[in-house]
Amino acid sequence: MCVICFVKALVHVFKIYLTANYTYNFRNWPVDFRWDDVHGAGSGHRALTCAAAAAGVWLLRDAALGGDVQGRPPHGARSQTQCLLQQIRELPGQLASYALAHSLGRWLVYPGSMFLMTRALLPLLQQGQERLVERYHGRRAKLVACDGNEIDTMFMDRRQQPGSQGHGLRLVICCEGNAGFYEMGCLSAPLEAGYSVLGWNHPGFGGSTGAPFPQHDANAMDVVVKYALHRLHFPPKHVVVYGWSIGGFTATWATMTYPELGALVLDATFDDLVPLALKVMPHSWKGLVVRTVREHFNLNVAEQLCCYPGPVLLLRRTQDDVVSTSSHLPTLPPSDVGGNRGNELLLRLLQHRYPAVMEREGQAVVTRWLRASSLAQEAAFYARYRVDDEWCLATLRSYRDCCQEELEDQDWGPHGPTFPWLVGQGLSPRRRRQLALFLARKHLKNVEATHCSPLDPKDFQLPWEL
Repeated sequence: MCVICFVKALVHVFKIYLTANYTYNFRNWPVDFRWDDVHGAGSGHRALTCAAAAAGVWLLRDAALGGDVQGRPPHGARSQTQCLLQQIRELPGQLASYALAHSLGRWLVYPGSMFLMTRALLPLLQQGQERLVERYHGRRAKLVACDGNEIDTMFMDRRQQPGSQGHGLRLVICCEGNAGFYEMGCLSAPLEAGYSVLGWNHPGFGGSTGAPFPQHDANAMDVVVKYALHRLHFPPKHVVVYGWSIGGFTATWATMTYPELGALVLDATFDDLVPLALKVMPHSWKGLVVRTVREHFNLNVAEQLCCYPGPVLLLRRTQDDVVSTSSHLPTLPPSDVGGNRGNELLLRLLQHRYPAVMEREGQAVVTRWLRASSLAQEAAFYARYRVDDEWCLATLRSYRDCCQEELEDQDWGPHGPTFPWLVGQGLSPRRRRQLALFLARKHLKNVEATHCSPLDPKDFQLPWEL
């Protein structure tokens, strides 16, 4: 009996030793995959050349980040002296913006990158790693992004036991929030729902190196997607990208850059960081805050979302006060869903994809539907307009089939006819309202939860497809 106890104790000590090395010596691990380990010229996946690697992957820029500003004369029309004076005048603001972004700003936007928080959460992170490895046979890997940052990942493969619904054949790439780690983050919902899951940590989080600025985050996301496609060998149509909170930025960047990916799920995500930043910063800092966000933390989730042509599902948490600006609206209580930034995300998406449907009547009725704060209110509002789901489906399918007959091959994307669709032209206002409500309900689902509550596995669903 003593021999058996001794063996059990020895196994326990050996397991603790392995876990300790697993946690602290990740930087000494060999590299499992690099950003340029992409084989097959005909794969169609975007790749960077060595010359472009230092600059990083491509990011979507807008007028706020150096585009042409209305009313400003063209650069060629201004003399070198005027340009120099303009640069001198802007220098103090640029220095202040840089200082704010690389100190207080980064800690506010990505608190999980602070050393003290990582040290405080280390026991929980270690337990999370043990759980993923022992219970789900997780496989940890070190990826190297094009900027040299090492990205800490964990892969749980369910392809050998996909389940009755075949969930394990699909890979869910999870993009964590600003204080989330794959060891204890949003990947638990798709994992418990039976999907294959790939989790990764932002640069500067956990075992990942670097700092979590948008360019570094996008570089990390790029190598994660390439790892899933070229090393784990998942077909693009079987890859689902799931972003929670600030992870919506990298999730939408991935689907914008790799439009052949199968689906996108955004949970408790916002459309743009500026309104949320202004909510927590002093009003007198407005100019500095806007400039800092636009130049250093331009998380333009809505713009990137509109560039993806595939299936999308937005999960809006009805008790979420983190991505809500209701505190600035005196007529709304602090937790009212009317101030949830996910509302703007849905409106932007539908306006881009179905502009004819989302004209006056369509946009107005969807805006009112978004104020429903419970599932019962949502169902009652939907029933009041007597939406005929069968008619809506038939109208959309008829438009798609007509496009298939008329459009040339170059206008047919990986998910069907490219957006925007002109469906809805010539419809009566009543029919336009019904079709707008149908599309809104298919693209957004309410979840009765707070921002940081773990998502129930039954609430993790794949988006609707026509």
